[in-house]
Amino acid sequence: MASPADPRPPLPVPAPPVLETSDEELVERVRQGDRLAFELLMRRNNRRVYRAVRAVLREGADVEEVMQQTYTLAFTHLDQFQGHARWSTWVCRIAFNEALARVRQRGRFVSIEASEGTVPEAWRSPTPDPERQLRARELGRLVEETIDGMPDIYRSVMIFREIEGLTTLETAAILEVEENVVKTRLHRARALLRDGIERRIGQQVDDAYAFEARRCDRVVAAVLARLAQIAPPR
Repeated sequence: MASPADPRPPLPVPAPPVLETSDEELVERVRQGDRLAFELLMRRNNRRVYRAVRAVLREGADVEEVMQQTYTLAFTHLDQFQGHARWSTWVCRIAFNEALARVRQRGRFVSIEASEGTVPEAWRSPTPDPERQLRARELGRLVEETIDGMPDIYRSVMIFREIEGLTTLETAAILEVEENVVKTRLHRARALLRDGIERRIGQQVDDAYAFEARRCDRVVAAVLARLAQIAPPR
């Protein structure tokens, strides 16, 4: 005897996953005249570019200005991107160089020779900074401030490797140093961070150097206004 038909509707078949367009595919679309693709590239990479700039510059108006200049240069020199590294690495290298140029113009760049082995004087004091104690509950902010106090060569490695999560190879490419140099500086940077914030780092490192949506929109709008006056790259 045949069994009665199942009254329940059949379960829906899940749709196949949608593969996200890669940055490199978006670059090709930009080369074909799709400026909206460049906007998507900016929005995807804004936090990373922001952190690349902050690896050199302290917070301030200069940061967003350097970001805008970075994207303008990336757009106008898109023909120089050969795909040997990821586009995000390539644009971060531009951002890092632009930030270095900005501080060198003002004579504030600390050389590698001057930075080696340097520890901020405040960290040598056995007396905790009262203001820092008051803000200790905001661990992400504390991490950001501590990293800002590092010598340039350690701050940049810490931001790229630990906060942004780039590989040693990618970090070396951006900083234009050997991988062993990155490893050595990262070891020293970790020691400085550990001494600076003691044991309160936890899982909050990723919250440092956040890039708010409002700032993202502001940078994107400013760059798109610039690009409106520039012929598409070939």
